[in-house]
Amino acid sequence: MVDLLDGLTGDIVEDTVIAARGSWSRRIEHGGTLRIIDLEGCQAVDFLCYSADDYDDRYAAADTMKINETGIFLTSGTVLYSVGLTPLFTITADTCGKHDTIGGCCSNDLNAFRYGATAGPNCRDNFLSELARYGMGENDMAANINFFMFVPVGADGSMDMGPSISKPGDHVDLRAETDVLAVLSNCPQINNPVNDYNPTPIRIIVSSGL
Repeated sequence: MVDLLDGLTGDIVEDTVIAARGSWSRRIEHGGTLRIIDLEGCQAVDFLCYSADDYDDRYAAADTMKINETGIFLTSGTVLYSVGLTPLFTITADTCGKHDTIGGCCSNDLNAFRYGATAGPNCRDNFLSELARYGMGENDMAANINFFMFVPVGADGSMDMGPSISKPGDHVDLRAETDVLAVLSNCPQINNPVNDYNPTPIRIIVSSGL
């Protein structure tokens, strides 16, 4: 059995299972590590991050792609930059290999428009619920990362919200390069194959990194 604590340094300050369709947030101190584990595989995790001391300095998808020069997928070695070009996190380990930063998050409006779906759990509402804990709202949303979600772009420019490529136990480690607020939604999407039509729990481990 794989030890899901293997490779983490310092003290474990949180070890939590996030239920299917759930959400989570936490301030992570400079040098700390956030490990996100896809327990059962094929589970997208929508993710936002902010400078913990200036919420206006939020994750910038376009600048992160341009500065890293690694294309549209994030993986080990990628630095997540803010709109102020502050390094927020570095991906220090990645057993999946490709994470989306262009597909955005699901919402009631988008699900109704694309699939004719009725209102239900969605990542936008999960994000807003977590952001409200810190005095933030709709104006503080940004284009998000989708860990464990595979969104290839075809030669004709078309996007494919394809099935996840993650396996049970796949994980990604994010090292905080400053004090960071991390916010995530354990994606509830059931109208396309990003969660294999079956949202499942994930596990979050935060270590001090010291």
